[in-house]
Amino acid sequence: MKTAAVWFRRDLRLQDHTALSEAVKWAEEHNGKLFLFFQLNPAFLEKPADFRHHYFFQTLKAFMDNCRDHKIAFHLMYGETEEIMEMVIEKVPEINLFLFNEDETGYGKERDDKVKRVLKENEVDYWTFQDHFLHGAREVKKQDGSLYKVYTPYYKAWSKLEKKQPAEIDLKKLSACSVSIQDLPDTGAEKLEEMIGSLEEREDIGEEAALKTLKEFTDEKLEDYHKKRDLPAEAGTSRLSRYLKTGTISIRTVYHHIMQTEDHPQDTGKETFIKELAWRDFYNMVYVQFPNSVKEEADKRYRSIKWNTDKERLKAWKEGKTGYPIVDAGMRQLNEEGWMHNRLRMITASFLTKDYLLDWRLGEAYFAEKLVDYEPGSNIGGWQWAASVGTDPVPYFRVFNPVTQSKKFDPDGEYIKKYVPELRDVDVKRIHEPWKMSSGEQKEAGCIIGTDYPEPTVNHSEQRVKAIEMFQGI
Repeated sequence: MKTAAVWFRRDLRLQDHTALSEAVKWAEEHNGKLFLFFQLNPAFLEKPADFRHHYFFQTLKAFMDNCRDHKIAFHLMYGETEEIMEMVIEKVPEINLFLFNEDETGYGKERDDKVKRVLKENEVDYWTFQDHFLHGAREVKKQDGSLYKVYTPYYKAWSKLEKKQPAEIDLKKLSACSVSIQDLPDTGAEKLEEMIGSLEEREDIGEEAALKTLKEFTDEKLEDYHKKRDLPAEAGTSRLSRYLKTGTISIRTVYHHIMQTEDHPQDTGKETFIKELAWRDFYNMVYVQFPNSVKEEADKRYRSIKWNTDKERLKAWKEGKTGYPIVDAGMRQLNEEGWMHNRLRMITASFLTKDYLLDWRLGEAYFAEKLVDYEPGSNIGGWQWAASVGTDPVPYFRVFNPVTQSKKFDPDGEYIKKYVPELRDVDVKRIHEPWKMSSGEQKEAGCIIGTDYPEPTVNHSEQRVKAIEMFQGI
């Protein structure tokens, strides 16, 4: 019987999954079967465990459980990508078609290109789809056919394009046509259990949790999103990024659910949030244009900057011990939760590059290790924006003042006190600049500067001047 294989990756859901939807249509038209599988790469299991991988593996386990509950056959295979593809082709000769949602950038694109070569060499057909973004990198173009490098005109063009509707998949039909292949080794499930066996169960994983989070956001937070999204002490953001990263909800489902909510005056929560979705597409497009941007600046003028390489400062930044409370709170949230509020991502990135004058690549790599919602394009783009070396960056002379940012976005120090417990009893008048406390105030707060909490490791005013001079000297 004709059989098609559906290869899952960062799209761990059963609804509005483009490759899966097309596969079900194919199975109906050809009276065929579907072989659904995920390939577990040994390289990811060999890396030190961190939030990012733990979260993804737990999401994968939840997806497998969901398939089992719906009586949908699903295989988890362990091995190198090309080896797994060769094995499937060899052991299941009735498979004459592969379907998958492809990646346009980075490691994912390199892997996909290798798989396409293997399939071509074995004369096996394949269908690929752009599924992870509302618009693929080459869908939004200028009138002359070139791609954008600046967000504002990109957004104007992006907003005029029709957005694909979510595809509903009949899970009973999927169950009926999914097939289990006994000849294939099933070592992946064992490896996955080894990886997540001792981890605590999480509630923020899976398709059901993603849909619940979306509904809560639209019901309770969307209207005031434009007012509260920059306040880290407020639960004002959507918290959907981790679900979009792992594909437990599609970007189309999010977009159309938001668009169906009641309209509000111009530039309120709804439009502000939609612009954030466009930023996600924009940075993917930029990464396609500059495929080496994880290693080099998109703006050629700044590729010769001699960044600082002070290991002690990098360590202080990573551990949240810079002496600037808002910066330290952000880094400690990242280390504790594998997530950081977006305003803090900008503040901490600016501090690393403009106060410590450290290479932005060091910060990007650390975020890549820790963030459960790590998206290469968005993370690289965000870091190049903060470092003023990207295609549409913050001007190099605009340097975030960590104290000013702290007072503006965490005025009562609520966020700081949550993640920097040494400062919990510091008076709100001193919370943003605790080094200004008198010795008596320090004793009363139970926080001796230089002992319980570090003194500022750099002078911001001095470092700001150095940062500007560094750019002007190019």
